[in-house]
Amino acid sequence: MTTTDIESLWVFALATKCKYLTSVNSLCFAFLVFMVWVAMSLIYWAYPGGPAWGRYKWRSCPIKAGTPIPGPSGLPVIGSMNLMVGLAHHKLAAMAQACGAKRLMAFSLGETRAVVTCSHDVAREILNSSAFADRPVKESAYRLMFSRAIGFAPYGAYWRTLRKISAVHLFCPKQIKSAESQRFEIAAQMIAKFSAAKGRSIKIRDATKRASLNNMMCSVFGRKYNLNDTSASAETAELRMLVDEGYDLLGMLNWSDHLPWLVDFDPQKIRLRCSNLVPKVNRFVGRIINDHRATRQSADAPNDFVDVLLSLSGSEKLSESDMIAVLWEMIFRGTDTVAVLIEWIMARMVLHPDVQSEIQGEVDRIVGRERAVTESDVAEMVYLPAVIKEVLRLHPPGPLLSWARLAITDTVVGGYHVPAGTTAMVNMWAITRDPQVWEDPLEFNPRRFLGVPAQDHFSVLGSDMRLAPFGSGRRACPGKNLGLTTVTFWVAALLQEFVFEAAADVDLSEVLRLSCEMVNPLTVKLRSRRNSVIIN
Repeated sequence: MTTTDIESLWVFALATKCKYLTSVNSLCFAFLVFMVWVAMSLIYWAYPGGPAWGRYKWRSCPIKAGTPIPGPSGLPVIGSMNLMVGLAHHKLAAMAQACGAKRLMAFSLGETRAVVTCSHDVAREILNSSAFADRPVKESAYRLMFSRAIGFAPYGAYWRTLRKISAVHLFCPKQIKSAESQRFEIAAQMIAKFSAAKGRSIKIRDATKRASLNNMMCSVFGRKYNLNDTSASAETAELRMLVDEGYDLLGMLNWSDHLPWLVDFDPQKIRLRCSNLVPKVNRFVGRIINDHRATRQSADAPNDFVDVLLSLSGSEKLSESDMIAVLWEMIFRGTDTVAVLIEWIMARMVLHPDVQSEIQGEVDRIVGRERAVTESDVAEMVYLPAVIKEVLRLHPPGPLLSWARLAITDTVVGGYHVPAGTTAMVNMWAITRDPQVWEDPLEFNPRRFLGVPAQDHFSVLGSDMRLAPFGSGRRACPGKNLGLTTVTFWVAALLQEFVFEAAADVDLSEVLRLSCEMVNPLTVKLRSRRNSVIIN
């Protein structure tokens, strides 16, 4: 039972009556308290993994704590928060190597206990364990409503309902197949846009981001836009702005998530920016929901994902706020990953013209020059999927699998005790460059995936932890099949029409936001394969 401020004033009244509580004694007492705090902070900091792990060790039963997980101490109080600034996947891999802790490394993010693995064996233990069924919900994710969507909703009946709805009505093979004509149409619009760009440099990212957004707008909201129709882009421009702001907020390291005493100060203005963004999202998505309510003809014949959510009944029926959260996340997560991956693929095509030529030869053998490539043609290809796997290996869009896992119970990982409440990360970037797993790991060689025995075939969908860019287990990306289908087909369509050449030096330097992108957007010039006309 808590006391009120008035009830606690007796402490100060008693202190004023105490003749020993002089100003000098008060300063001495305050100094003593400060020194005790400093001493305890140093004791916590000296423990392997840093202050958060030291605090757990000293406040829990030593026997329960077990053998400490190796890891850096970092700095007192803040621990190793510097590792999560900038290219976190590079820094974590280097630190794990330095600590001899590639299998499992402990580190502290302020008061947050964290572990990270650079081993595919230990990654399987984390990703496929029921002990790591939740995600840590950052303040930005909570305030942006993602705690009520698939990505961050706690594991339980509500999360299973959302997963089932999305699997059946958006990401199942039947639904992916039904949207084939939509992807074909957008691919044709991209080709027309590139063909009309004579005299101008072409930034791949700009076109693919808009194409990806239009694709998701059609699948989720039932809105169709033409890439080349600038007059009809006001709604997509508004949504693009909302998505960009959300990406920036979710991609930031929020110090308040790990240092609770900073919460009231909001030093990075993340809470303020979230409070400004959420009403705009509510108005945008709410307007589309209301439009669907007004035009729905039959609950038995949904046309897009909004109609699906409106048609639900019984235990599956969602509230208005939950529908907004789910729809917002679908657009949010389904837009940038496709565009980022296509840009990395095209960067490799420019740097490796022999690989680009071989893909075009495969397309010509299967399709010819008389008609446009289709998704059924792509299903017959072998070399193009190998190229995409190699790009995913060297440039995974989510090198730390985007969002971490949270231990909901005490468990054992890699032979070490990991207590409940620990944040667990998988450094997929380090795993896909591990020389113990991959021959010549830094070399771009798509042929490593060809002509291998059946038992060594690499699936990128989560069954093989040596290459699992979309995660695995309960929290794997639900839209991975849709994303791969879209990327593979659009790349095939573009390479059938054009030869991509560098318009400037290609810089493979990375910047880690929510996805790992190229620092400098890829700029290309295009040569038509049909009439050898230089497009740029």
